[in-house]
Amino acid sequence: MTRTGIGNLLNTAQGIALGVAIANLILLLLLPPHDYISLQQDSIPTFDGFYFVFGDHPNRIVNASFLTLELIAVLINACIALLLLRDPPLRKLRPPGGNRKQRVILILVAVNLVLILLFPPFEYFSAITKAALPTFEGFYFLFGDNSLRQLVTPILYIEFALVIINGALLWVLFQDKTATETSAEQIRALAQRVRAEQKK
Repeated sequence: MTRTGIGNLLNTAQGIALGVAIANLILLLLLPPHDYISLQQDSIPTFDGFYFVFGDHPNRIVNASFLTLELIAVLINACIALLLLRDPPLRKLRPPGGNRKQRVILILVAVNLVLILLFPPFEYFSAITKAALPTFEGFYFLFGDNSLRQLVTPILYIEFALVIINGALLWVLFQDKTATETSAEQIRALAQRVRAEQKK
């Protein structure tokens, strides 16, 4: 029995990873991050937590910047999972997800993105200015008490960019040249193996 549709493109592990990613995206959209706007704090928005998107939350607004970063992190990690779990036809000539060093780099990138979201940079509302460069107070646990703090999204975007750029550079540097350059004899041997399997 042949698989049709998306089953031809994804194996079982990739299908599970894709399902988990879609569930995470739905969860993020249903419970987006909110900022609280208080008149006692000169109407400066401070991070207040995650609330149901269809609920009534007075004096609170969705933190679109942080929500965007969450969605980006889930999509990047989903792409990494699909790459690591792929089942290429040239399995013996090229391991799934690259060589061992490249797989380690992908895993480290995914872990770093999650840690960046769990411990984002914050600043106290009293230190917020209209300067070109934002103030920075420290890294705090996302689910802690941050009622008097505001996310420093410019620094958060810089962190994301650095992790992704460094991960891409290390991926290229650790690329196994011999794995992508197959000899004519290997190609012929692979073609004969494929023909033999088709005859069966």
